[in-house]
Amino acid sequence: MADFKDRVRKILSKKETPPLCFLHSFGCQQNVSDGEKILGLLCEIGYGVTNDISSADLIIYNTCAVRENAELKIYGLVGNLKHLKEQNPDVIIGICGCMAQQEHVVEKIKKTYKQVDLIFGTFALNELPRLLYEVLTERKTAVDITEHNSDISEEIKAVRSSGFKAGVPIMYGCNNFCSYCIVPYVRGRERSRTPEAILKEVKELTDSGCKEIMLLGQNVNSYGKTLEDPVSFSELLRMINDIDGDFKIRFMSPHPKDATNELIDTIIDCDKICKHMHLPLQSGSNRILEAMNRRYTAEKYMEIVNYARSRVHDFSFSTDIIVGFPNETEEDFRETLKIMREVKYDNIFSFIYSKRTGTKAALIEDKTTDEEKGRRMRELLELQREISSEFFKRFEGRTLDVLFESETKNKGVFTGKSDEFIIVEAKADSSVIGRRKKVKITKAFNWALQGEIIN
Repeated sequence: MADFKDRVRKILSKKETPPLCFLHSFGCQQNVSDGEKILGLLCEIGYGVTNDISSADLIIYNTCAVRENAELKIYGLVGNLKHLKEQNPDVIIGICGCMAQQEHVVEKIKKTYKQVDLIFGTFALNELPRLLYEVLTERKTAVDITEHNSDISEEIKAVRSSGFKAGVPIMYGCNNFCSYCIVPYVRGRERSRTPEAILKEVKELTDSGCKEIMLLGQNVNSYGKTLEDPVSFSELLRMINDIDGDFKIRFMSPHPKDATNELIDTIIDCDKICKHMHLPLQSGSNRILEAMNRRYTAEKYMEIVNYARSRVHDFSFSTDIIVGFPNETEEDFRETLKIMREVKYDNIFSFIYSKRTGTKAALIEDKTTDEEKGRRMRELLELQREISSEFFKRFEGRTLDVLFESETKNKGVFTGKSDEFIIVEAKADSSVIGRRKKVKITKAFNWALQGEIIN
C-alpha cells in the first residue's frame, strides 16, 4: 500500500489546488467507522475533506446492503451524479462497502451507471491507493471485491466525525448466518483485533477528550475466539474499564445465543460501562426464530432479561424486531408482542422483512401479504408507544448522567443520551455539547425524557 500511496500523493501534489473528497456512509455504526478510516487514508495521500458534493474531486458512497430500501437509495443517488460527471469529467465517483461486495450489484453498476469510476468491497480498503492510482492514470473503472486476508490497517488514522464520541471496531465479520441476513456474505468470517490494538486506540481517544466509546462488531459476544491467545468479550470490557479517564463504554451488538450471566455481571459491576444492552430479539416466536437460524428460543432470551433485571430491576433494554418474516402467522406475531410486554423495551428498531438475494430466506415462498405486514408493523409501533409512555415514567424525579450531543429545533434546548441510551432534553447553552451533565428528570414522553441540568 505504501508504494501506491506515494504514487497517488505525487499525482495529487501537481494539481493547482488541493483536491477535495466527499464521503457519506450509510447503515450501521461499523460502516460509519469504516468511512472514518477511508477519510483518514484519503487525507494521508493528499485529499482534503468537503461536505459540499458539488465541489468534490472525489465522491464516495460507503454503502449498506441490509435492506432493499438502502440499496435503492444508493442507486438513486448515484443516478443523480450523472450530471456532475457531465459538468466535470475529471470528478471520480466511487461506491464501496457492503453493497459493493455483491457481484450482481457490481455488474449492475458497471452496466447501468457508467459515471462510476471506483468500486471496492469491505475487504479492499487497504487497496484504495492502488485503485485510485489506476483511475487517475488509466481513466478506467477500477474494481476490487475480492476477499483479502487482511483487515483495515492498524496504521490508518481515522478522521472522526465527533470529538467526544467514537466507534471502535473490536472485530469484523460474522459466523452466524441468520437466514435473512446478507452480512456474513459481504463481511466475511469473524476476525478479532488484538486487545493490545483496541486498548491503544481507546487510550488515544480518551486522552484526547473522548467521552464515549462504542465498541463495534456484528456479534461482540464472539470477540476473541479467533485470537492466538483467546480473550473473552467480558475480559476485554474489564480491561477497557480499567483505563484511566472520564469516559463511558457502550457496545453494539451482542447476540442472545452467546449472551451470558458473566456479561451481565460485567456490565453492572464496571463503573464505566453504560447500564443498557441492545439485545436483538427479531421475533418472539420459536418457530420463526428457528426459521431465522437464530439458535435461541424466546425462553432463553427471557432468561437473559430476567437475570439482568434480578440484579437491576429496571435495567435498560433496546432491541431489533423483524415484522413479516416469510410466512409469519398471526400467532407468531402475537408471540413477539408478548415478549415486548414482558421485557418493556425502552426503544425498538423495527423493520418489515426485506428479501436479500443470496440468503436462504430469499428462497422461501412467502404467502403473507404486504398489507398484513403493514398492519402488524403499525400495531407493533403502537404497542411500543404505550410501553414507552408508561415505562419511561420510572425516570421522573431521578437524576441521570447525560452526554449532550446537539441543539434541537427548539433554540436553547439541547439533547443527548443517558447511560440507559434514552434521549434526554434540557434547556442549556452550546457549552454543554460534548459534556456529561447531571440532569433531574421532570417529565417523560413516549420517545424521550425532559429535565433540568443540576450540575
